[in-house]
Amino acid sequence: MEQNNPIEEARRYVANAEEVIEKARYDSETKSYLDSKYVKTAGDILWKGCLIALDSVLHVRKGKGRPSIEKYKEAAGKRDRTLLKFVNAGYDTMYLFMGYDGSKQKKVCDAGFEAANAIIDCCALLCPTPVCA
Repeated sequence: MEQNNPIEEARRYVANAEEVIEKARYDSETKSYLDSKYVKTAGDILWKGCLIALDSVLHVRKGKGRPSIEKYKEAAGKRDRTLLKFVNAGYDTMYLFMGYDGSKQKKVCDAGFEAANAIIDCCALLCPTPVCA
């Protein structure tokens, strides 16, 4: 059985989020999106893609239950300070501002996509196995 490359899978999530955010319909006059439903969905997709990349590097999914953001932050801080910085910004932007609040401001959404790509790129550099290459 062929093993999936988690970095490529995470990038596929970003591509899917790009398709979703287009459905939110951007209004250039207000510099915001018109439909928060699609912003929320895109933020959730981005964050889930980041979790795939983070799991390939941090291995926080050991034991029972779901790992908390604190576990991800702790593991990222031990592994790489730059990754921790990206996780802090990414969690706030993708998960909270986009996914939870549904912020329709284009600046916020653009920052979410930038944070996702930064996390995935950093994980690609840190990934210890050839599967992540």
